[in-house]
Amino acid sequence: MNVPPNELTSAYNRDPLSHNQYVLKRQLLKLVGARFNIYDPSGRLAYLADQKGFKLKEEIRVYGDEAMSRPIFGIFARQVLDVSAAYDVVDLATNQKIGVLKRKGMQSLLRDEWTLMDPWDREFGTVVEDSMALAVVRRVLNMVVGNLVPQNYDAIVGGQKAADYRQNFNPFSYHLNIEFLMAPQAFDRRLGLAAAILLAAIEGKQRG
Repeated sequence: MNVPPNELTSAYNRDPLSHNQYVLKRQLLKLVGARFNIYDPSGRLAYLADQKGFKLKEEIRVYGDEAMSRPIFGIFARQVLDVSAAYDVVDLATNQKIGVLKRKGMQSLLRDEWTLMDPWDREFGTVVEDSMALAVVRRVLNMVVGNLVPQNYDAIVGGQKAADYRQNFNPFSYHLNIEFLMAPQAFDRRLGLAAAILLAAIEGKQRG
């Protein structure tokens, strides 16, 4: 029996973390908070990320089913309204920390940059906007006419490109193409997907 492209099937049966490519899309018309769908290469919904509204500290939970009954991992801000905020990524089944994403506040004013850290807060990589020139152009255009230049990011681990995040040009909705270039043992897919979700969440705030 063929499964409709957008129907969510069991994360346990398909092991969606084994894929190298995903597409993240922001759901439209959500009045409070935000919600993001993450699709696997076949177009099936692999994860649903729900960003809570009216929270002093940012909180995003990622689920393996559309009904949000199967929590997979969470993204939790340590600080309130901090431009250099650190986000703990936690496995919700075991309550074990997977890693940390920390935004470099001052550097990110011109070119967005994040630090990747392991569960013990040791830095092992970065997520950085593709080029300083394009980053400055994006910010100028955003202030004048809106988001016309798509954002692109690279995750760098051990001096090598671990993942590529490329936004489609679309003035009405947010689509982010995610490609992992390292094995899951070298760069945890959950931490890589958490980075994509945070990039989308931050872009949504800048747009709104």
